[in-house]
Amino acid sequence: MKDYLQASEYIDIHHPLIQEKAKDLALNVQGDEAIAKRCFEFVRDEIKHSWDYQLNPVTCKASQVLLHGTGYCYAKSHLLAALLRANDIPAALCYQRLTISDNQPPFCLHGLNAIHLKNYGWYKVDARGNKAGINAQFMPPLEQLAFKLQSKGELDINDNYSHPLPEVIQALTQHATFMEVANNLPDLPSHLTE
Repeated sequence: MKDYLQASEYIDIHHPLIQEKAKDLALNVQGDEAIAKRCFEFVRDEIKHSWDYQLNPVTCKASQVLLHGTGYCYAKSHLLAALLRANDIPAALCYQRLTISDNQPPFCLHGLNAIHLKNYGWYKVDARGNKAGINAQFMPPLEQLAFKLQSKGELDINDNYSHPLPEVIQALTQHATFMEVANNLPDLPSHLTE
């Protein structure tokens, strides 16, 4: 479990902004489930999805996402992991492989989280942000994610990662605008899709 509580370059839980927000979200609530729900709803509802709102800058580190109030799903998952870990709640990064549009290739990765809750074990949540047709919720043990698999080639990647995938970091750090990221969304390496 300790891997899912640690700080890293992109899950920078010791940054003062992360520490302050994590403490604020845990104020006057008790138990891992209540704190996790608050953290999830904050990231889902208060951090704007870069594509939905057409926002720059492109963020990657959890503290950047918090500072600028925007991020792609991957960056939002980094922030949620950081807020949870800063509250001593184990958090992992998870991914789905989805079609980009029209339920046909090409594919891209979609970032979400798994939270280790004392009463339920690993529980997946998706803080990408709700909008028409997307209604992700926190209601363990039921998982209600943003996207359901609909097309051949889409998949839930059942691994829990303590660090972001290199393909995700590359997409978020090598492109300067939300549009450049949208035109270069990361996918799984080809050897993992065969």
